[in-house]
Amino acid sequence: MDRETQFQDLRPLLFALAYRMLGTRADAEDIVQDAYLRWQSAAAGEVRSPKSYLTTIVARLALDGLKAAHRQRETYVGPWLPEPLVEPMGTQPVEMAESLSLAFLRLLESLSPSERVAFLLREVFDAGYEEVAAALETSEANSRQIVARARKHIQDRRPRFAVDRDRQSAVLREFLTACATGDPSQLTALLSQDAVLYSDGGGKVSAALNPIAGADRVVRFLIGVGRKIPALTVQFADVNGGVGAILLEGARPYSVMALDVTAEGRIANLYFVTNPDKLPR
Repeated sequence: MDRETQFQDLRPLLFALAYRMLGTRADAEDIVQDAYLRWQSAAAGEVRSPKSYLTTIVARLALDGLKAAHRQRETYVGPWLPEPLVEPMGTQPVEMAESLSLAFLRLLESLSPSERVAFLLREVFDAGYEEVAAALETSEANSRQIVARARKHIQDRRPRFAVDRDRQSAVLREFLTACATGDPSQLTALLSQDAVLYSDGGGKVSAALNPIAGADRVVRFLIGVGRKIPALTVQFADVNGGVGAILLEGARPYSVMALDVTAEGRIANLYFVTNPDKLPR
């Protein structure tokens, strides 16, 4: 198999890894392209396993990108949410969907760059500790400690939500209907008591500057915003492996939304990405 074919076969895996590490489509695509250029110029003796070689390159590039991103996100206006991956309804594969969810990607933000890279390589992409060590340019023993520390951090905080797509879809439709009618009691009935709403405008459009916690506050915010925003139409879509929607002002995306639904069928978290740099084009 020639090099071009080998790379193209691995491209979806490399993008999946880079996106989970960085949380932005454009940065992930840039890293995959950079890995491609390095792959084409690599000497034959350097490559024992194309998969290991390329995942190591992507992981090292992502590690550098994460360090820069952490500094930038310290001055980001309002909550930072990952750039959503939006596809037509029913077209995103369900494999590894949990590790793609906005809830999980937000949790990964609480890890250090090296912990995030190590955790994803080992726990999500099933890489060996030798590969983790190579990506971090450290010893295997140290890579095991980093993975163990990250694993404990994630396990202690990992959210557990219903994954049944039909149930997610039904709750989303009820929620959007309640928003359209502006019925506070209907909205309240759909929310967990400790529901949280995250709104990412990036300082470029109007959005809540802090997460809004508690069902009552979320309902008041939604009803208040509903009076101010233009009339929107809804296009249901797959958003990061789950059910979501694109809210459209005419033909222009106004926001991408997703939600986390508990086993009891209540909304635990709401995500609205309105930063125009993160919306589908």
